Amino acid sequence: MSVDAATVRRIAHLARIAVKEDEVSHLQGELNAMLAFVEQLSEVNIDGVDPMTSVMPMEMKKRADVVSDGEIPDKVLANAPATEDHFFLVPKVVE
Repeated sequence: MSVDAATVRRIAHLARIAVKEDEVSHLQGELNAMLAFVEQLSEVNIDGVDPMTSVMPMEMKKRADVVSDGEIPDKVLANAPATEDHFFLVPKVVE
């Protein structure tokens, strides 16, 4: 796959990057070099290679997925202008 000058201008427009007309040919070469490298990567045999999050094998830190009130509902509601039964009261905005 290769990128032409019109595609470079479109990419620059979508990325909101100001590109002068004399820079288009240089950027075209840069983008084509990147795409050629990506095409090279698709030729690598990755059969049997597991996805990884890091080059070092490690277990992701996880917290328990439990619902709680944070054990500080009074502190959370301390600055609220209006509360009722540990809930925020808000003015009605929809009829």
